[in-house]
Amino acid sequence: MKLAALVSGGKDSVFALYKAVKAGHEVKYILNMLPEREDSWMFHHPNAALVELQAKALGIPLVRGTTVGEKEAELEDLRRLLAGVAGEVEGVVTGALASNYQRERIEKLCSELGLEVYSPLWGIEPEEYWEELLASGFEVMITAVAAEGLGEEWLGVVVTREKLAELKRLAKQYRFHLGFEGGEAETLVLDMPLFRQRLVVKKARKLWRGNSGVYIIEEAELAPKQGT
Repeated sequence: MKLAALVSGGKDSVFALYKAVKAGHEVKYILNMLPEREDSWMFHHPNAALVELQAKALGIPLVRGTTVGEKEAELEDLRRLLAGVAGEVEGVVTGALASNYQRERIEKLCSELGLEVYSPLWGIEPEEYWEELLASGFEVMITAVAAEGLGEEWLGVVVTREKLAELKRLAKQYRFHLGFEGGEAETLVLDMPLFRQRLVVKKARKLWRGNSGVYIIEEAELAPKQGT
């Protein structure tokens, strides 16, 4: 099936794209929405502009849209983005894990446009998900935190098996979703098997607001993969 992948830059959307390709589908376009506000209901905000580098690393054309990020109104912005490729693809890849809010709205839009929805991560168990991510060679950086138990020290951290063990402990102690489906944290994929090059952060700063924070990447570039 020819697909367009909704990509925010984070682990869920990039891993869903990876799973689609591994399943034999052709991803013709990467679709990315840039929200103008941080508290968008539908779209990942921190460092979303870096999807451009991910698209280059994948060698897949990027189609980008913008939205003011207001609840429900942003769906019309997404509709326009999807409509722009509806004649060239059969479906849309999403990284939905457990959020019915996002899933139901994307499915409704796609149904209206005659597109199928491919959500390979839906309902996946969080620990199993992280194990599969790491085993597949994903390099995932935490770029925002907004949950009790996740402090400023997590900003900019690349999740290793050691760090995952710590996240599991904290998720159990503070009762947050280990997959970050409730907005507990946001991520950025620096490398994965389909990337021809990896993302390297050259300059970044932490913005901490007392109980939440963002890792603002001011400069990044593509570089050869390690060992190549």
